[in-house]
Amino acid sequence: MLVPMEIIALRTTRYSDNSAILGAYSREGGRMSFVIPAGNGREATRRRALLMPLGLVECVADMRPGRTIHGMRDPRAIVPLSSVRTNPLKNAMASFLAEFLGLVLREGQADEGLWGYVRGAIEALEALPGNRIANFHICFLFRLCRFIGIEPDWESWEKGKVFDMLDAVFRYSAPMHRHYLTPGDSEAGYMMSRMTFANMHRFKLNRNQRHQILGEVMRYYSLHYAGMGGLKSLDVLASLF
Repeated sequence: MLVPMEIIALRTTRYSDNSAILGAYSREGGRMSFVIPAGNGREATRRRALLMPLGLVECVADMRPGRTIHGMRDPRAIVPLSSVRTNPLKNAMASFLAEFLGLVLREGQADEGLWGYVRGAIEALEALPGNRIANFHICFLFRLCRFIGIEPDWESWEKGKVFDMLDAVFRYSAPMHRHYLTPGDSEAGYMMSRMTFANMHRFKLNRNQRHQILGEVMRYYSLHYAGMGGLKSLDVLASLF
């Protein structure tokens, strides 16, 4: 059955001399895998550019009963990502976010809200000036929590409270486990929750502060999602921002 789809490319893995497997997130079916031709010709080069990390593509999926890897026909860019492809900083950001999403977005049903958020974030990354993206990954990860069901209860924050990472709430006293943030770090996290793609450039963070915040965010995700360790692109991102 041929099904028109919109997809976000996450990762391409070489499968054989003639084919590769694309992991993607689709608007219509959630997380999916596609087999695509591999090679060095003009068409293969065009396809690789379209299916770069976070590439937004419309295509026709060849869905066959009993198969978990589907064929793909006629891929076309929904939004050309020329600056993401050519700007090294944006390219590194896209590679990290695509790898991260590949771990978080598991097999499951389509989710229109999640799809819309990720697509909007990709379009924002493409449109932003290159000198305003240093906080983009932090903003993206903070706001993604809402769409995957692990958003902290920000309304429970009060000055002096600690943040319980396991239960995702702010408490007056430290919990009986070690996975919590001090009152100072909890307040910083609450302030970061106000960050958007439109105002994130106003958050004046130095590299050390950015690394510390990212480390705590990654710790939070790792408590709620197994297998978050070993992100290959994380060190590259840390060296740039």
